[in-house]
Amino acid sequence: MDCRSESATTGEGRFRVNANRKLLDVWLLVRCVSCDWTSKLTVYERAPVRSFDPAELDGYHANDPELVASRLLDPLFARRNRFTLDWKGAWRLDAPPVWLDEAWPVQVEVVFEDPVPVRPDWLIAQGLGLSRNEVLRRIKCDIPLRRPRSAGFTFTVMTGG
Repeated sequence: MDCRSESATTGEGRFRVNANRKLLDVWLLVRCVSCDWTSKLTVYERAPVRSFDPAELDGYHANDPELVASRLLDPLFARRNRFTLDWKGAWRLDAPPVWLDEAWPVQVEVVFEDPVPVRPDWLIAQGLGLSRNEVLRRIKCDIPLRRPRSAGFTFTVMTGG
């Protein structure tokens, strides 16, 4: 019987490397959050050993956390393995509650600790306590506010009047 949960974790971020003569299979092991069942996400299947960069292959053997993260954030890897990442609660905008002493307009820089995709209008609305319509009216920015982004950006908050 298969678990119908759609939530999984990489836990310790372990790769499994299996050699079959001169061919390698590499999988990323994930564990179901509900039933604790382990599944494999295919990274490489029957790939010639010579096609691997030695540093990358060492990373798979050492379970390199940066390699785990880069595979999970790769949209082609996600599509091939039929999964999507759940980013709920993975971001927040730390902003002062009120800028009473600031001269308007106020410029804000957004820095991402991790490349978590988020729509800037949602991030700004939640962080500043504004409606999304108010964000579109009061925020000036060089990037599209309604398109997901996972890299830092700067925006300017205009007066509310």
